[in-house]
Amino acid sequence: MTSNGSRPRDHSVQSVDRAVSILQVLAKQGPSGVTEIATALDIHKSTVFRLLATLESRGLVEQDTERGRYRIGYTMIELAAGASKVSDLSVLGHPICQELAAAVGDTVNIAIRDGNDVIGIDQAIGTSIMSIDWVGKRTPIHATSAGKLFIAHMTPAEVAEIFAKPPEQYTPHTIVDPVRLKAELETIRERGYSTSSEEQEIGLAAIAAPIHSLSGEIIAAVTLSGPTFRINETTIPHLAEQVMAAGAKISWRRGHVKRG
Repeated sequence: MTSNGSRPRDHSVQSVDRAVSILQVLAKQGPSGVTEIATALDIHKSTVFRLLATLESRGLVEQDTERGRYRIGYTMIELAAGASKVSDLSVLGHPICQELAAAVGDTVNIAIRDGNDVIGIDQAIGTSIMSIDWVGKRTPIHATSAGKLFIAHMTPAEVAEIFAKPPEQYTPHTIVDPVRLKAELETIRERGYSTSSEEQEIGLAAIAAPIHSLSGEIIAAVTLSGPTFRINETTIPHLAEQVMAAGAKISWRRGHVKRG
C-alpha cells in the first residue's frame, strides 16, 4: 500500500497493456514512427521506444532501418494463424456481458444493426426476476437504445433514408418528431451512450454503449435493459459508466486501440 492508503500501480501490467496498444496502432495505421505512435496513444515517446525495443526483440514488430518506422512483425502473423474463430462478437463479449449482468442485476445484450432493425446476438441475464430473451429478435431502430446509438453515428443521408417513411409510434413515449429526434441524437454523440425509456414497451428502459472495431467504426452495441424503477434518471449516470466500460472492454478485444 502507498502512504495515502491506495494500492501501488502495477507498472509491469501497465507496460503489457501499452505494448498491446502499440500493436493495435500498427495494425490500424500501418508502418509508423515513434512520434506517431506516441501521439496516437498519448504516451511519452521514451516509453513507446522502450516498449518497441522489447517487441522487436521478440519478433512482434520489425523496424525499417532506412526510414526508422515500425511495422507488425512476422511473429504476429504466426500467432494470428493459431487463433480460432474467437473474432465472433458473441464469443468475445459474453464473459464481459456476464460480468456486467452480475454486477447490476439486469439483462445485458450485444446488438447489431440490420437495415432498419436491431438484432440481439448475445445475452447475459442478471439476478432480476424480470428478463426478456432478446437473442435473435428484431426491434425497431428508432425506438431502442441500441438503435438510436447507431442512428446517431450515421451520415445525414443514411438517417434520411431510415426516416423516409414516418416512424411507427409504439408507445406515447416513442420519439417520432424529427426536431426532438435530432436533439436526442446530438445528446447521444456528446455523452457517448444512448438511453430509451418506455419507447418500445411501457415499463422498460435501456442503456446502450458502442462497441468499436479496430478502425473505430461502431459495429455493435452493448445494452443494459430492465424496468424503469431500476433504470431511470437517478440511476442512469452510474449504470451508463458501467455499460460504457463494458463496451470499451469488448472493443479492445476486437482490436480497438486503448489510449493512455
